[in-house]
Amino acid sequence: MLGIALGVAALIVVLSVMNGFQKELRTRILGVAAHIQISGANNTLADWQQVSAVAAKHPEVTGAAPYIMAQGLLSYDQTVQGSVVRGILPALEEKVSDLGGKMKAGRLESLRAGEFGIVLGAELARTLAVSLGDKVVVIAPQGRVTPAGIMPRLKQFSVVGIFEAGMYEYDAGLALIHLDDAAKLYGMGDRVSGVRLKLKDMYRAPQVGRELSALFGDDFYISDWTRQHANFFRAIQIEKNVMFIILLLIVAVAAFNIVSTLVMAVTDKQADIAILRTLGASPASIMKIFIVQGTLIGVIGTLIGVAGGVVLALNIDVVVPAIERLFGVHFLAKDVYYISELPSDLQLPDVAVIAAVSFVLTLLATLYPSWRASKTNPAEALRYE
Repeated sequence: MLGIALGVAALIVVLSVMNGFQKELRTRILGVAAHIQISGANNTLADWQQVSAVAAKHPEVTGAAPYIMAQGLLSYDQTVQGSVVRGILPALEEKVSDLGGKMKAGRLESLRAGEFGIVLGAELARTLAVSLGDKVVVIAPQGRVTPAGIMPRLKQFSVVGIFEAGMYEYDAGLALIHLDDAAKLYGMGDRVSGVRLKLKDMYRAPQVGRELSALFGDDFYISDWTRQHANFFRAIQIEKNVMFIILLLIVAVAAFNIVSTLVMAVTDKQADIAILRTLGASPASIMKIFIVQGTLIGVIGTLIGVAGGVVLALNIDVVVPAIERLFGVHFLAKDVYYISELPSDLQLPDVAVIAAVSFVLTLLATLYPSWRASKTNPAEALRYE
């Protein structure tokens, strides 16, 4: 019972922690990225206001904001760093992302048209060694033809904010400027790269994307977060499945212990089984006795494991710090890991699957010993009694 309980509890806790990591990473990614992006031919959109208005009529869409996405070189002093430059409207950006709540310094609203302010990721600002008020030169790859040749577009921006999303990809490679300033720098005119949407339920993004595709037609390209980060989340899901299989071996070992326990019980009770057979007990009834015994071991062990696993998964934020204080260690150091605490996301479907699989394993483990007991020959068993 304890072996099965330990295996079930370990499965529940580990899968809950992996769900927690997946949820935390998804939250951090979607705090910067959009649930759905709509762009036109050549990654440009001429009338974004109309596209935004049409998309906003969908019942699942809660916010829409235009953006300009381009590559750029950021230069400060003797340091040059490549980055993705995103032009945004701060007032609308708050409807599709959580960047406003991730500011370490300054405010997102400090980006104003014509003032050429820029907001940098924390790692990007550290690499450039800049702080609020410093002047950063943004060099656009699109050049201008002059008598002296093709000259790159460049403009000086003032650092008005620094954000920390908690994802290195964004903190080290994303810079935000006002949409109008981005249009001037990259020669976009009245066009934008596309429109970003936020949904009520992020998990419905693929379905909503298909519905919007049917609404807008083939002239628009619509992608959702499940496509943009498909490999990343697929890798996490594969890892979760592999961990489930590996930890299920603990339950399998405990189920094997049921086999050995029942085989020993059958051997020990040979005489009793023979007496029951001589009194008229059928092989099926003998088999049922040992199936019930093994099943009770499995059911009680599974219930204890489920209860212990659920309690531990729900209190992982208390248990882990207590262990760290007790042994003087820190599992996830803040100066090394972006996620410095073990997150836990207990999902009832996972608990149900674990309990069901454990029960089936323990039930299967009872079949061979029970069959062996039912085949006991009364004459042979009682010969030396």
